[in-house]
Amino acid sequence: MALYSEKVMDHFTNPRNVGEIENADGVGEVGNAKCGDIMKIYLKIDDNIITDVKFNTFGCGSAIASSSMATEMIKGKSIDEALEITNKAVVEALDGLPPHKIHCSVLAEEAVKAALKNYYDKNNIPYDKELFPDCDSCAHCADH
Repeated sequence: MALYSEKVMDHFTNPRNVGEIENADGVGEVGNAKCGDIMKIYLKIDDNIITDVKFNTFGCGSAIASSSMATEMIKGKSIDEALEITNKAVVEALDGLPPHKIHCSVLAEEAVKAALKNYYDKNNIPYDKELFPDCDSCAHCADH
């Protein structure tokens, strides 16, 4: 069996939604210097719908593929639907990741949530703080 699925390889070699959105409605950046993976996601939101999403990722192929897939999963969705994205859903959509690369999908989930939190903060929209755990307490890179 190959280390990476065809979907991972496709999203790595042909990533979707790469770039920046000027005057983005929400921007989220997450990462860890220990891992070496840093993701930044930009959102354009109209009437509670994510109408455009772009990303820049510095990291391995799994990090790029996870970012690409996550942007595809939330584009055109409502904010509430995007908040439900999980790293497990990203992994499943990619047809799996090696166990030592699961942290890349966790970063993708966190980047989406960080961008949505930024959108809420910019617009003074109240939200449930439990939807946005403090990334400093995350353990996804503790073992790297």
